[in-house]
Amino acid sequence: MNEENRQIVWAKMQEAAEELRGKLLPSRRHPRGRNPNAHIAKCIKNRFRNSYRDIPDEKVEAVMDYIDSVVAKDLKKWNDKQGE
Repeated sequence: MNEENRQIVWAKMQEAAEELRGKLLPSRRHPRGRNPNAHIAKCIKNRFRNSYRDIPDEKVEAVMDYIDSVVAKDLKKWNDKQGE
């Protein structure tokens, strides 16, 4: 991925992490709380089988859409949990 796209994706990841801060469901694997920055990065790596830096430029739009879907999914889980 070229530097310009890398910066765009990184900014989107930071924005998504900020939106999820304090809203990820608890996990016994993370007794001190979950890190939304690491969560977004790991989701991208699991989906695209590469670090965000190593994804081809042709897939930048797909990465951006995927970040939006991760945020939406996790916020829905959090909102559903709050409504219980």
